[in-house]
Amino acid sequence: VQLQASGGGLVQAGGSLRVSCAASGRTFSNYVMGWFRQAPGKEREFVASISRSGGTASYADSVKGRFTISRDNAKNTGYLQMTSLKPEDTAVYYCAAREGYILEAGEYKYDYWGQGTQVTVSS
Repeated sequence: VQLQASGGGLVQAGGSLRVSCAASGRTFSNYVMGWFRQAPGKEREFVASISRSGGTASYADSVKGRFTISRDNAKNTGYLQMTSLKPEDTAVYYCAAREGYILEAGEYKYDYWGQGTQVTVSS
């Protein structure tokens, strides 16, 4: 499956932004989807993951209550809605997909990756 992330941009602290992940090539609903991010000088970290059906989600503690992951399998698209953004949320955001059913937080558990979209939060 090929993944294309989009929707990043510049937003002020406290603002909101939604990034999207368009999937192609294979049946999107056959994959668990995840979002990761990488800030300058830091390792890539887990943000959120969602089950194949969209019924179950998991979040990193740093974004819990502020970010919402979702998916529309009919549109082959996943989303990450980000609210109450903070400067420390500034990073390149990547979507990823994995075969299987478990919502994993480890990036090495994901088989397919999009190219990333930059999110910058100004203070």
